[in-house]
Amino acid sequence: MPGRNARNHTDDDVDVVDTRDRNHPRVRKPRPPSPQQAGPGASQRRRRILVGAAVLVVAWLVFMVWVPFHAWGAVQRVDANPAGTRPAASKGYDYVLVGSDSREGLTAEQQKALHTGSAKIGGKRTDSIIMVHVPSGDGKPALISLPRDSYVPIPGHERNKINAAYSRGGPKLLVETIEQATGVRIDGYVEIGFGGFASVVDSLSGVDICVARAMDDRRAGINLKPGCQTLDGPNALGYVRARYSDPLGDLGRAQRQRQFLGAIMHKALSPSTALMPWRYYGFATTAGAGLTVGQDTSLRDVTRVLQAMRSVSNGQGLSLTVPVSNSSLPTGVGSVVKWDSQKAVKLFNAIKNDEPLTVAPAGSAK
Repeated sequence: MPGRNARNHTDDDVDVVDTRDRNHPRVRKPRPPSPQQAGPGASQRRRRILVGAAVLVVAWLVFMVWVPFHAWGAVQRVDANPAGTRPAASKGYDYVLVGSDSREGLTAEQQKALHTGSAKIGGKRTDSIIMVHVPSGDGKPALISLPRDSYVPIPGHERNKINAAYSRGGPKLLVETIEQATGVRIDGYVEIGFGGFASVVDSLSGVDICVARAMDDRRAGINLKPGCQTLDGPNALGYVRARYSDPLGDLGRAQRQRQFLGAIMHKALSPSTALMPWRYYGFATTAGAGLTVGQDTSLRDVTRVLQAMRSVSNGQGLSLTVPVSNSSLPTGVGSVVKWDSQKAVKLFNAIKNDEPLTVAPAGSAK
């Protein structure tokens, strides 16, 4: 029989007894409601949280996709399609990536800060020329430097350094010269000038690079110590332009240019950039404003070039220089770089036939 102090209560009540006084009446403390008893309010809050998180994810994805298209609208266009007979298209994709000495848009103060010097007589020239090969199959993409002092026939002109083609006929004559010298059809053209390159580096808050040897080059405006370090825009530009402080001259510069392009893409696609909206937006818009592309070069083409650069940076692509037999051949136009004809033909035939380039062809400088 229940005692006189017992009271009827539900399962949701808990008897709490004050042990200091057994005559103290029992106090009923309600249990927390179970999820089934929480009511519609808690479920609605959970749904709102899930919906809010989904909206943020979708907004982020839309932002990530929108930014490249927005940046693409600022890209400049130029006619880079040669006239006349051209090599047949291959199954893979082949592009020309050019770093020009264009000072367009730079003030006198900026030119001084970047140590670009004054414009050369006879128009712009190219400080770097890189063929970017993207295979259609399972082969590795490759960046192949064509040294700017390469001694080649220029259509409509005599033999000269390959960068003279750009000076005399712009991108169109440069592409035509490359196609005739290599036998490879060029599918797209991408160019960036001095100011654009430095701005891209600064938009990433600098780029990490390992400097192999001390580089004190007043012409390039740098005094770099050996070792891994972060280079800002002006120092990065000097690093890829310097050749008088490099014992390999133009060939050493070409190697550094490919190295740095890979480092840029490594930084651009890292979480420190992709997960920071302001840095991601700044990089994309700065890169777009600094680029000049051929009229028929699409955003997909530029994406392939960037992906190839990334592959080289993470060891999944090849970084090469066209095979060379003489890096300082004296001629009437000065000291030039002479290709090893037999080995160069072998390399370019492999590219033209879309054969996998699993290793560097014999004679290619890495």
